[in-house]
Amino acid sequence: MPAERRHHRALGTLLGLLLLPLGLLSGCGRGPQPGEVNLWTIQLSPKFDPVIRPMLADWERRHPGRRVVWTDLPFGSVERKLLAAVYAGRSPDVVNLNPIFAANLASKGGLLPLEDRLGRAGEDYLPQVLEAGRQDGRLYAVPWYLTSRITLANRQLLKQAGLERPPLHWQEVPGYAETVHRRTGRYALFVTAAPDGSAELLESMVQMGVTLTDGRHRARFRSPAGERAFAFWTDLYRRGLLPREVVSQGFQRAIELYQSGELAQVASGAEFLGTIATNAPQVAAATAPYPPLTGSDGVANVATMNLAVTRQSRHAAEAVDLALFLTNAENQLRFARAARVLPSSRTALAALEQELGDQAAGDLVQRARWLSARTLRRAKVLVPADPGIKRLQSILYGRLQQAMLGEMSSSDALRAAERDWNAYAAARWP
Repeated sequence: MPAERRHHRALGTLLGLLLLPLGLLSGCGRGPQPGEVNLWTIQLSPKFDPVIRPMLADWERRHPGRRVVWTDLPFGSVERKLLAAVYAGRSPDVVNLNPIFAANLASKGGLLPLEDRLGRAGEDYLPQVLEAGRQDGRLYAVPWYLTSRITLANRQLLKQAGLERPPLHWQEVPGYAETVHRRTGRYALFVTAAPDGSAELLESMVQMGVTLTDGRHRARFRSPAGERAFAFWTDLYRRGLLPREVVSQGFQRAIELYQSGELAQVASGAEFLGTIATNAPQVAAATAPYPPLTGSDGVANVATMNLAVTRQSRHAAEAVDLALFLTNAENQLRFARAARVLPSSRTALAALEQELGDQAAGDLVQRARWLSARTLRRAKVLVPADPGIKRLQSILYGRLQQAMLGEMSSSDALRAAERDWNAYAAARWP
């Protein structure tokens, strides 16, 4: 057995031994009680108690003798606590996960396949979003709520640069960025290349036609499209058309620069307008929403939160029913209104889009939310929910940084990234 593979296997065994006591000690590790269906969510309580608790009570009325025990966890601790509970044999029945962690858990056999359990309920989910719940061709999670970035742009800076609107497609960005920088001294946009930053740059590569991996998890990104994408970002940085901090700081820096009037646009959700209004009223007054940047095919990105059923569930039928109940059209619409997110139900999305359109005329935030909702018509989860995707992002960004900083050419950086990723993939998926 290769040394690296032995190392990964030993590390997994050690992780299991270390996590077992955590599961036994954690307040979330209490064993299931008769009649209880355990639901774990991420950072929703107490803010959304008034909308979620009535839903759970409604489900209980429909299932006499069953009680939902709802546990809400901070975003930063859910993976650790869930792994601890799985190793201890005390996992919840239904759990709220993002696609990447769901894929990781499914690849370890921790989630229940759902394909044959959906029935006609599966027909109402947005199909391109439902796909994000698949791993190796099997469905392990159903979509719950969504967010979709749009472009928020400073109209004063655009006017100063002699521009009427921000670009719609990535191929327009170099000329746009040069015009903004030359005429205003500011920057057009901030897209982080910090390895632990957002996935926006990775998503842009997919929009530029890059396929990241193949069915065996091996690299496919060193292609003509990959060469163009690496050269695109390397050239923008070396020409001084991106803030120098994109190689070291994350999305928070983009927010700071936009609020200080140093950035012409930022990719964010509609609710960011409220933050701008509080922190930078003058910039907020100059801000308007626009469609997000896409590739030539116009496909935008959507972020999704899913619900999954753990394989350890002792009440699998009820757990699946609860997941489908929380994600039905009526309950999704209720939650989307309260949380100001977007539903993954086609029926609920149509209703919400109509409501927002009726309110959009005099309200900037509502207009931005309406635009986000409409964006879902041409949106999908761009970055595949590969269990190793965060590692892939770290490798690609790290090598791209070297190209940006002039330590190697963009072609050499892409070749090095391919070598790094395939070495990792061969050890993890022999």
